[in-house]
Amino acid sequence: MTNKKKKNFRKKLFIKNRLVILNEDTFEEIFSFRLTLMNVFVMFTVGGIFLILITTFIIAFTPLREFIPGYSSSQLKKNATELAIKSDSLERSIKKNEAYIKGIQKVLNGELEYAKFNKDSILAEADEPEDLNMKATEEEIKLREEVVKIEKQSGNDKKNKKDKK
Repeated sequence: MTNKKKKNFRKKLFIKNRLVILNEDTFEEIFSFRLTLMNVFVMFTVGGIFLILITTFIIAFTPLREFIPGYSSSQLKKNATELAIKSDSLERSIKKNEAYIKGIQKVLNGELEYAKFNKDSILAEADEPEDLNMKATEEEIKLREEVVKIEKQSGNDKKNKKDKK
């Protein structure tokens, strides 16, 4: 029975029908189409896909995308980058000023002689990174020792080759 229903459905898809638009008062035919159910299905599918593509294109390539949550404007990104750069430079400037003020306070308190007080040296101190740990770890020391051993061995091998020649 299912086979029979499938065949009937297929036949119905391709039966030609006529769509007629009439003037209600005069019954004059204004417009008519010969259609099949399959044509109507295909037209709606193609129309839906076309509508989706147009909507996607409009959202992706116009400023409308800024109204969708998750998309940020290019101007906003540019402003954020500029502000990050400015805040970084202001932070460095504040550190330099703080170091200079501390130096002046030391001179005024008598902890530092005026002759040793130099703005450039104080500013140079402010530029130095504070949290640098320059001590070698155990792993680095072991690696250095291994490299030295390998270099000694390769040096000995080269001397042995020269001696044999």
